[in-house]
Amino acid sequence: MVEKQYTISASEGLHARPTSLLVGSLAPFSSDITLIYNDKSVNMKSILGVMSLGVASGSTITVRAEGADENEAIAKIDEVMKSEGLAG
Repeated sequence: MVEKQYTISASEGLHARPTSLLVGSLAPFSSDITLIYNDKSVNMKSILGVMSLGVASGSTITVRAEGADENEAIAKIDEVMKSEGLAG
């Protein structure tokens, strides 16, 4: 299992367009990927699940990946978080 924390820096928080790109980028991975925020956890491969959390700017989230390609999945999340300006 790999776990990483991110502080959301985008002024709109995790809003629809970048969240859609983030969720879409995880489709090729077989690992279970979970986003944890305010003691709630959702499948990070579900756009509705992620959007339902209402993650605001300045919030800290935890991403947990567990499975055969967990390291690659976290690397992809890092890449998209930076490229979309979601987290520094």
